[in-house]
Amino acid sequence: MSPASGIVELGGVAKKFGDGPPVLADFSLTARPGEFLSLIGPSGCGKSTLLRLIAGLTDVSAGELRVDGRTPEQAAAELAFVFQEPTLLPWLDVAGNVEVPLRLRGATRATRAAARDGALRLVGLAGREAAYPRQLSGGQKMRVSLARALVLAPKILLLDEPFGALDEMTRERLQEELLAIRAQQGWTAFFVTHSVAEAVFLSDRIFVMSPQPGRISAEIAVPLPQPRTAETRLSRAYQDLIVAVTRRLRSAEPATAA
Repeated sequence: MSPASGIVELGGVAKKFGDGPPVLADFSLTARPGEFLSLIGPSGCGKSTLLRLIAGLTDVSAGELRVDGRTPEQAAAELAFVFQEPTLLPWLDVAGNVEVPLRLRGATRATRAAARDGALRLVGLAGREAAYPRQLSGGQKMRVSLARALVLAPKILLLDEPFGALDEMTRERLQEELLAIRAQQGWTAFFVTHSVAEAVFLSDRIFVMSPQPGRISAEIAVPLPQPRTAETRLSRAYQDLIVAVTRRLRSAEPATAA
């Protein structure tokens, strides 16, 4: 695989754990630099496993995976992960939580402060450095989690249902802000969600996955213009894409007994 053709490339990737059935099989895709890709599909189709493979947190069982032309382990410094739960350390304030990955990399105090302050400005939390997690709303905690990822200046951002537990208004606001940050910084995103509307709003391309084992059932381009705003959600094109993706998703779901 050539790094010129994609920043993340998966060719015939398979994954199984121990003697269990395969979680992913013959999984292939190429992400171009700066793309926003969403993964959507039934529970158990391997969406989160795929993110963990790209992050190098677990190894492929077969096939080839390259991140920026290297193995995931070699490219680990280029990636950042945002999980469904903010996983903030309760004994650290906002500033301390955002600085954690920089401390692990041995960054100087000045470097940490500059990167931290920049990330907090990006997510709208400048001035909240001294607050503790218990003093924050759910949306604010997720902003801290996002800042903690952005402080690393990643080339690739992996997001595993980060907005799933938030109320609809907060969720939509954070979606818009996430795209605005991506426009400024240019990272490539892999976004796992169960929300068709969220996938359509955020993505350049959507990959619908089928389970047992996880495969790509459909690839759907999202040609909605940028920037995407609250007005985008009212457009006919947006609504039509939600219908189209929903139909593909339903066709990918396993049949259940009556």
